[in-house]
Amino acid sequence: MTSVDVKTEAEDSGPSGYAAARLRLLQEEAQSGPPRRTALADLTDDWLSGLFTAAAAEVKGASLIAVGGYGRGELSPRSDLDLLLLHDGDADPGAVATLADRIWYPVWDMGLALDHSVRTPSEARKTAGEDLKVQLGLLDARHIAGDLGLTAGLRTAVLADWRNQAPKRLPELQELCAERAERQGELQYLLEPDLKEARGGLRDATALRAVAASWLADAPREGLADARRRLLDVRDSLHLTTGRATDRLSLQEQDQVAAELGLLDADTLLRQVYEAARTVSYASDVTWREVGRVLRSRGARPRLRAMLGGGSKPTPERSPLAEGVVEQDGEVGLARTARPERDPVLPLRAAAAAAQAGLPMSLHAVRRLAAAARPLPTPWPAEAREQLVTLLGAGRPTVEVWEALEAEGLITRLLPDWERVRCRPQRNPVHTWTVDRHLVETAVRASALTRRVHRPDLLLVAALLHDIGKGWPGDHSVAGEIIARDVAARIGFDRADVAVLATLVRHHLLLIETATRRDLEDPATVRSVAEAVGSQGTLELLHALTEADALATGPAAWSSWRGSLVADLVKRVSAVLSGDAPEEPEPAAPTAEQERLAIEAFRTGGPVLALRAQTEPQLETSHASDPEKPSADPEPLGVELLIAVPDQPGVLPAVAGVLAMHRLTVRTAELRALPLPDGVKNEPYDSVLLLDWRVAAEYGSLPQAARLRADLVRALDGSLDIPARLAERDAAYPRRRGTVAPPAQVTVAPAASRLATVIEVRAQDAPGLLHRIGRALEAAHVRVRSAHVSTLGSNAVDAFYVTGPEGAPLPGEEAASVARALEETLRR
Repeated sequence: MTSVDVKTEAEDSGPSGYAAARLRLLQEEAQSGPPRRTALADLTDDWLSGLFTAAAAEVKGASLIAVGGYGRGELSPRSDLDLLLLHDGDADPGAVATLADRIWYPVWDMGLALDHSVRTPSEARKTAGEDLKVQLGLLDARHIAGDLGLTAGLRTAVLADWRNQAPKRLPELQELCAERAERQGELQYLLEPDLKEARGGLRDATALRAVAASWLADAPREGLADARRRLLDVRDSLHLTTGRATDRLSLQEQDQVAAELGLLDADTLLRQVYEAARTVSYASDVTWREVGRVLRSRGARPRLRAMLGGGSKPTPERSPLAEGVVEQDGEVGLARTARPERDPVLPLRAAAAAAQAGLPMSLHAVRRLAAAARPLPTPWPAEAREQLVTLLGAGRPTVEVWEALEAEGLITRLLPDWERVRCRPQRNPVHTWTVDRHLVETAVRASALTRRVHRPDLLLVAALLHDIGKGWPGDHSVAGEIIARDVAARIGFDRADVAVLATLVRHHLLLIETATRRDLEDPATVRSVAEAVGSQGTLELLHALTEADALATGPAAWSSWRGSLVADLVKRVSAVLSGDAPEEPEPAAPTAEQERLAIEAFRTGGPVLALRAQTEPQLETSHASDPEKPSADPEPLGVELLIAVPDQPGVLPAVAGVLAMHRLTVRTAELRALPLPDGVKNEPYDSVLLLDWRVAAEYGSLPQAARLRADLVRALDGSLDIPARLAERDAAYPRRRGTVAPPAQVTVAPAASRLATVIEVRAQDAPGLLHRIGRALEAAHVRVRSAHVSTLGSNAVDAFYVTGPEGAPLPGEEAASVARALEETLRR
């Protein structure tokens, strides 16, 4: 059925005909995107026009007007109808009210959302002057039925008001956009974005139309219409998939929306959404910068002209920044003598100068560079490499400059491998950014650490490339090493530096994973890291890269505790690389507090507890703040819980279970055995287990240490049924719907230690998880020599050093059997 047939059906059958025609139109697979939105708007126009005509016999001087999204003809399947009934004020108020009822009620009866108003032209203009959102809606006013002259008069007046008031209203609009962005976040980085309200979404695209209507400034047009169309297409499919008037693209609906649009998968969908959002965001940045420049020039012009005796418009001053690069009116542009077609380094030189000066690049300059700049030779000349390093080392201003280059395709021209990571989502709650933005953020963080290394250029380039392999299948570190070698050679590093960069990319996770998941007292651990790193200089660089990477990932990825573990590992590895191999491990000397607790535990034969509050400086990870300055106020890290208990079976599950019962979340956990102190005897025991854990209350206040100890005593003697208590608590709280977590994975780390078998657990963090792991290990009749537990976002990453009853590592098959049994337990 054609659009004409659909309209005819709607006209012939009244409201029921409109409903049937609307449904038929939305179900047509061959018609989607702009044609369907236009057809739906036309169909609705015809229906509403019929309602108006049938009811307006007694009212002269009235018209029905579509405003907002409906006025633009952007009707998605579940969009509101924004309508204005305009009248000249001469008609009887009762007749106008009756006319309105005869239009509004059929719309409501259809179950359509309606945003409506009844006003005279003067009332409409007055309301628009008081309410910016009303004025924005009226800018898109479109006649549906009635007195065309009345509608045209209002449109002319509203546009004139908007243009006359632009110097006042545009700053208000910009503030509204900024407030909305603060609330909703940036569309181009959100895993569950609001297509309308988030920064770079449909609201911002509409704001750009309003700026253009003011004649004060205009948005960059290239790609903007396509970006808007893509966002609208996704919203249409979201409405059809969910059957709701929603703008939030939630995780559980992304696969269906992608299928509706004919896309490969949800990642492809998100990537297209992110690309559209970046286009809108960049256009917004450029446009609002231009608005500010015009408003500043208008304010200064009378004063300048008075100073110049009323002469011609003055030319803004141009200050040189680098060869072929100048600053003009708060932006970085190209000098008149610049010749990008002869100077292939000019794009990087201009970008580096802009970032160093903390200024944006002008749109004209970036587009001229994109259109005329010659490609760099391979390998790059030394100046090009130096300018890239300068750009990466500029800190926070690097981000805006990089985005300007990327918006015009210059980044992928300089670094073709960038295309695979551009706008690539990271479906991991620990990560704040897309892959490409994370790489730039890591370079920003690394720029603050360049004083700690002898080769800051290698640090900054490694930061930019460390996740470049995420655009390829398989282990991204392995793929990234290959890409990094190619890129490093292409940009002009020598063989030795290429090898270092490849090592940094290949092992960029080595330090953090080893420090948080392995026993640093085991010389095998330290030696394996030293062998992978190879030299003191590479170790120095890897240490800085590890910190920069973690800080650029998100709030859950770094803390002073993790930093101290990495620093301790680096110190040990440095000693090995210097030729000072560590001796066989001996029990670390306990602190005075630990020794006191251990002695008391030996003497009493029962558990001893101590609680101590822990704090650390808060590290701000928002891109809008200074990454180099921690907050003056300490961030609560939780509470350190020290427990000493005579070595006996069941300690780990008992402690973990008691903490879960008391709704304490385990942030980190360390477990180790201490020998019997000299002069202290307790026949049943020859060692004490020391547990150093950091915990935080899920809600409410922390329980008293005495209550924890009493429950732990009962748990150890078997009088407290922890599994039953946890099951009762879980049954009292219904499970919340959400995304399905990947199944738990348990592996045996090969050759990780010669003193114990290392079993690594990766699972969704949940109350009682550590208790279940401890019970499973107890059931396997293995002894936990030490445990290293950490939580990243919603993911638990734990390593357990276990031995057999006699204290020796487990044979290979037995270790694999224990890992399989533990994995089966966690997957139930």
